[in-house]
Amino acid sequence: MILPKPTGEFEWTQESWGSALRCTALATTARHLFSTRQLTIPGSPTEDTASWSVLARALDLDSSRNALVCLRQVHRAGVFEAAAEIAARSPVAEWPEADIAISRDAAVGVTVRAADCVPVLLADRVTGAVSAIHAGWRGTAAGAVGAAVEAMTTRFGTEPRNVVAAVGPSIGPCCYTVGEELPGKFTSHRDAQRWFTRTRDGLRLDLWRATRDQLERAGVSAGNVHVSGLCTFDHPGIFHSYRRDGHKAGRLVAAIRANPKG
Repeated sequence: MILPKPTGEFEWTQESWGSALRCTALATTARHLFSTRQLTIPGSPTEDTASWSVLARALDLDSSRNALVCLRQVHRAGVFEAAAEIAARSPVAEWPEADIAISRDAAVGVTVRAADCVPVLLADRVTGAVSAIHAGWRGTAAGAVGAAVEAMTTRFGTEPRNVVAAVGPSIGPCCYTVGEELPGKFTSHRDAQRWFTRTRDGLRLDLWRATRDQLERAGVSAGNVHVSGLCTFDHPGIFHSYRRDGHKAGRLVAAIRANPKG
């Protein structure tokens, strides 16, 4: 299979299940990856624990226990703080409703699932804190990436200028046609007008640009924001897409853990 070429600081790696995408600028700060459809992950975190164990091993986590935090995503901007002792005693069915997970515990990884929505991974180069964010249009309208940076700042002492951000594969502005009512959902964002473009096919939303703008507005340096530029809709051989495949679509996973100290 010929893999699509990402933009910027991203590279393909070979894992036990096949291909994964990693951000080279993020790799020195945190262990992470964006999966492909070659790793079968169902829509619910309560199913198929074997796949989650394979993913844990790819992050050098202990796959014999619940070392990966899975969220019940609800397209908002709620934050869950994860730690290994919480993960060890809580079955995945009890994870709270949230679209942002943050942690600075190297014994646990945080994950989000997506099939067109934007998966974003953050890591603080100084404190080691990390975050995984799920943001479709609703999460973007709710300011999810800004909420994640704020939570890392409040709870872990993160300075936004020390954050490195990796924006994984999602539906791109090339393919994301939206309804005429959608700009009205973004009135609280002063940059929102430039996220929408009118084309012959209708109105399109650029979630990549919106994510970058929101990260920079939250204080993340422009040079620390890395966008893979890979559209899930455009590459059916390697990515799931709900817009393309409907209810048959699987899920891609973005996962990150803090690097062990020392």
